[in-house]
Amino acid sequence: MPLPIHLAVDSPIPIYRQITDQLQELILSGILPQGTSLPSIRILAKELGCSVITTRRAYQDLEVAGLIQTRQGLGTFVANVNQEKQDSHRLSTVEKDLRKTIESSFRMGVSESTLTTLFTQVLQQVKTESSKQGGSSDE
Repeated sequence: MPLPIHLAVDSPIPIYRQITDQLQELILSGILPQGTSLPSIRILAKELGCSVITTRRAYQDLEVAGLIQTRQGLGTFVANVNQEKQDSHRLSTVEKDLRKTIESSFRMGVSESTLTTLFTQVLQQVKTESSKQGGSSDE
């Protein structure tokens, strides 16, 4: 199954970095759990339409970061990523998304008090919907 990686050739971000960033997101978000077998650098290069050197660079960066490991003769796999690293990534992602929303709201002239009220309302709605579906929204 091909990895859900989408490259933007017109982006100023180098292709290897786009691959690295997207794989890191897939791993730290838990979409690719520990032990998941990754395609070889040649297969990934073919799937993405880029050079083997590019995919090799991305895999090397991920290996240095401790997110993947290559086992000679067996392939490349998602490494055991500690829970603290995953939690930190999750909170960082939420913070970035909240920041974008707040900045956009302020640019549109939404006041802090209105934004706070709206946030509280939406939070309560999501918690209610989540509890009806049997999900958990608290940690």
